Amino acid sequence: MEKIIIEGGARLDGIVRISGAKNAALPVIVASILTDKENKINNVPSLKDVDTTCQLLKGIGVRVERSEDGQVIADASHINDTEASYDLVRTMRASVLVLGPLLARLGKAKVSLPGGCAIGARPINLHLKGLEMLGAKITLEHGYIVAEAKKLKGNRIYFDIATVTGTENVMMAAVLAEGKTIIENAAREPEVVNLASVLNSMGALIRGAGTDIIEIDGVTKLKGGEHTVIPDRIETGTFMVGAAITGGDVEMKDCIPEHIEPLTMKLREAGAYVDTGEGWIRVRGNGRTESVDVKTAPYPGFPTDMQAQLMTLMTISEGTSVITETIFENRFMHVAELRRMGADIKVEGNTAVINGVTKLSAAPLMATDLRASASLILAGLAAEGETVISRVYHLDRGYEAIEKKLSALGAKVRRIK
Repeated sequence: MEKIIIEGGARLDGIVRISGAKNAALPVIVASILTDKENKINNVPSLKDVDTTCQLLKGIGVRVERSEDGQVIADASHINDTEASYDLVRTMRASVLVLGPLLARLGKAKVSLPGGCAIGARPINLHLKGLEMLGAKITLEHGYIVAEAKKLKGNRIYFDIATVTGTENVMMAAVLAEGKTIIENAAREPEVVNLASVLNSMGALIRGAGTDIIEIDGVTKLKGGEHTVIPDRIETGTFMVGAAITGGDVEMKDCIPEHIEPLTMKLREAGAYVDTGEGWIRVRGNGRTESVDVKTAPYPGFPTDMQAQLMTLMTISEGTSVITETIFENRFMHVAELRRMGADIKVEGNTAVINGVTKLSAAPLMATDLRASASLILAGLAAEGETVISRVYHLDRGYEAIEKKLSALGAKVRRIK
């Protein structure tokens, strides 16, 4: 098992290029199922979840090629299977995204109930409800979702809770459905917009992506093409906090500032200097930051995927901050590890109260999920002494070569087996 070792106290300084977004890349790769033409997808990050997605597609007969420059070529012209096996799906929740495209293209899909990181239940009932509204017959058999439909038909679908993967799954199914589909209370995240843009370039007719109402006019066939994955707003935000927590000066290059505005506002409120321009953000530390309160919310609110990282900054900020998590019911698992480093955090229900301390002390830590891993990296950068983080395979699901990027900025960090 690999570990990451960090010698705290180094100031981050320099320029870091932001990778493509995992949560945008996965649905775009999966969308290749919808056509018998070749798709070229650029700016795909080299991550464990991308590996899993490519393996899943290969398993159902899709030709998948990857190059070192971040391009994935997918050709589903000879797709020959409709089953996504448990062995792959259990490792990654986003695997359930193949359900809609398989159903739309082949009229049948058999997908294992998903697994993934332990930050909450995240049931997929909304996915299934949406597909049923399009005419699919869905049954559960021995841990698998079995969906069948001779021909999907457009309908009006309302999500009780805005769901990113649910919106993406139904949207991909609806592009080949007969007639018009309207998704109400749709997720507004940039990753949804990126997928809609890709689908439209393939010949789909989608309007309203980025708002809470998406309209889709079904077409009979999609074509292939060349597409680009948007930059990762969560990686951007993680490096932004890294600059603030170390009192550094870091420019995030090849990012989209509008996608991470809630964090920008909070860092400015905390006293950090944040400058933005076309495709870049620069964050400079300004002494000890001030405490700020945060409540997570669906986009364009403060992202739940940045909650743990901001909390780490708050542990050494002046004053008391209150962080409320509204998206996932089990996303404070990093708190116990931060306490081991001397953080003063009290949790009650979905609220954490953080009393800032003057410093954190290095300790052996254990990562519990993807974003918690990033928060512990940040804590290690700010702490006195040597921090050892185990179970870093979580980190490899969502951050491309993070220790190399941090080292290039001056961090004393290395990975060992």
